[in-house]
Amino acid sequence: MGPLTEREIRASFVNCTKGEAKRLSLPADLAARPWDDLDFLGWRDPASPQRAYLVAESDDGPTGVALRLASSEAGQPRRNMCSLCLTTHPGDGVSLMTARKSGREGQLGNSVGIYICADLACSLYLRGKKDAGPGARLRESLTLAEKVERTTANLTAFLNRVS
Repeated sequence: MGPLTEREIRASFVNCTKGEAKRLSLPADLAARPWDDLDFLGWRDPASPQRAYLVAESDDGPTGVALRLASSEAGQPRRNMCSLCLTTHPGDGVSLMTARKSGREGQLGNSVGIYICADLACSLYLRGKKDAGPGARLRESLTLAEKVERTTANLTAFLNRVS
């Protein structure tokens, strides 16, 4: 993924108003992000921990979605798998994130959800640049390029459900 400007990021959101996009918190370290290693830009809102944002490249340019994290339920220790990168995490390392649908459906309150790495660092887990602990990545015979392609396809399918 190539570097994005603040203006490009704010203009990319398909499931919130221009005013909401203007007010959302961008990552403070935007310039320092490892852009060459990212398949999408994802971050959690430091002012509102239940909000997250994701921006991916598409044929039409950057596509952004505002996400809301489901509240985590306390209970037995468990491992969950991210639906994008297929990394497993213990405890609350994977969160159900919901996105209001774009357009009229979103205005009616319709949303879609997906289980994603809670820190939105899927690209870094995929490349081994961030570790989720023992057993987090299943052994696969796929190349890195094939894993990236699968993750990108999973993300595109989710973004299409939002749009």
